[in-house]
Amino acid sequence: MYKLLLAWRYLKTRYIALASIISVTLGVATLIVVNAVMSGFTHEMRDRLHGVLSDVEIKSAKAQGIPNSSAYIARIREICGERLESATAIVRCPALLNFQFRGQMINQQIMLVGIDDETYSSVSDFKEYLLNEQNRLDPNFELKETGYDARMEIAGWPHRREQVEIERRLQKQYEEFYREQNGLKKPVEQVVIPRIDEQVGDDVFAPLPDSVPELNTEDDAIVVLDAPETNQIPSTVDPYSGQRAPIGDEFDPSTEHNVGIVLGLAIAHQKGRNPETNEVQDIFLCRPGDDVQITLPAANGPGGNLRPASAICTVVDFYESKMHQYDASFAFLPLSELQRIRGMVDMNGNRAVTGIQMKFKDGTNLDQIREELASTFPPMIHGFQIQTWEDVQRPMLAAVELEITLLNILLFLIIAVAGFGILAIFFMIVVEKTKDIGILKSLGAPNRGVLSIFLSYGLSLGVVGSGVGTVLGLIFVAKINEVARCIEWMTGREVFDPTVYYFTEIPTIVNFWTVCFVALGATLIAVLASVLPSFRASRLHPVEALRYE
Repeated sequence: MYKLLLAWRYLKTRYIALASIISVTLGVATLIVVNAVMSGFTHEMRDRLHGVLSDVEIKSAKAQGIPNSSAYIARIREICGERLESATAIVRCPALLNFQFRGQMINQQIMLVGIDDETYSSVSDFKEYLLNEQNRLDPNFELKETGYDARMEIAGWPHRREQVEIERRLQKQYEEFYREQNGLKKPVEQVVIPRIDEQVGDDVFAPLPDSVPELNTEDDAIVVLDAPETNQIPSTVDPYSGQRAPIGDEFDPSTEHNVGIVLGLAIAHQKGRNPETNEVQDIFLCRPGDDVQITLPAANGPGGNLRPASAICTVVDFYESKMHQYDASFAFLPLSELQRIRGMVDMNGNRAVTGIQMKFKDGTNLDQIREELASTFPPMIHGFQIQTWEDVQRPMLAAVELEITLLNILLFLIIAVAGFGILAIFFMIVVEKTKDIGILKSLGAPNRGVLSIFLSYGLSLGVVGSGVGTVLGLIFVAKINEVARCIEWMTGREVFDPTVYYFTEIPTIVNFWTVCFVALGATLIAVLASVLPSFRASRLHPVEALRYE
């Protein structure tokens, strides 16, 4: 009993012990906070990556893709059995996206993915990332009247009809302009509709041309010289006309739209700051209802060359996975339409694909599935590349894991430094308490008893420091977003700039076993630091200890 009483007395009366406790406390609290934040970030990243990617994908390196994908899917079902939940075929190819914003042509390189809207959501979280609330329930490529994100204010059919109405009013104004300039009496036969960009008064107009095309007025009607027989408009008047579908009797853009396309949000959306208020605002370069042009390599060309193909599409929704590398590059088209555009349909109507994606039941060993598929479809024969979602993101995941490991090692050095401080403090205490040790031994205290006193002292330092550090660390984790807002208020700068990051709050996950490991590790370091001084105290001879007293 006297051992615990003496250990408690030393702990309570020595201010230098308080410094050791604080050092252990700070080390433990820092490790808990850092691990919680890193675990939160890692979980968010893995969850989003896995949501975007399917469990396993078979890719074809051939430009012509995988013919008769249904037969391959049937074979995959035989191999995987009940472990396979669903499978779908896709077409993936690079493309160039063109659209206009404020009179300027925007060109972006994208990854175009042709999907089956009925099965693609079963292998990934595709529908959960769509902004339109109706598409999140039943995804398709039809333009909607309502349900779009409030940030866009007006989108879908209301936006498209508004734009068409403005363009038609512009057409009438141009007719009047050309009549006035050329003294025409008959209605204008060919009128160019420029892109609607600049706002004038209550309407939006593109700037009028400085000069009009040369006209033939024999019949008092406008005839644009060198105009092709097709509906293409001369570039001298409307250089951007190729980016939207022609307005005519067969196609009414106010009631019809082109092939639907779903764009990654970052392709057509930016966050910026209002220069006057410094508030973050959303800037949409295009909205659902706008037309865009895609240019991509066709699957078959003369002599095996990939010839370009293009199509006009209508944006019907946005895709936001909150992973910038995907939101800034992915665009989705109906599978059948992309196959048609690329020429992946043969004379017999058979359609080819570039990949087959699969989703498996939870707990399935994806590496084993990959090996089984690789043995069934040898890459040297079929030219397939078979990867799990972790294989696709292996460099990123490995880098994050390495960062977490190194960070834990470096932060544990803080506790190690505290341990060396405890070691030095204990040697000082042994020197100061030499008289007390001599008296205890002269009264019959054994070496083991003296050893226990100082080991108990070290254990007490470790337990108190680890316990307080654990409590402080958990409180800090629970209030970390409030702390971040407090720091923002004091410094006037945002901790996580919403124009850069996809989240407004810091994600945290507290792992029970990690907390226990950190607390026990810190306690063990404190105990080990007290071992050498304790052995020295236990070996003191009572006569030597009391000689100079």
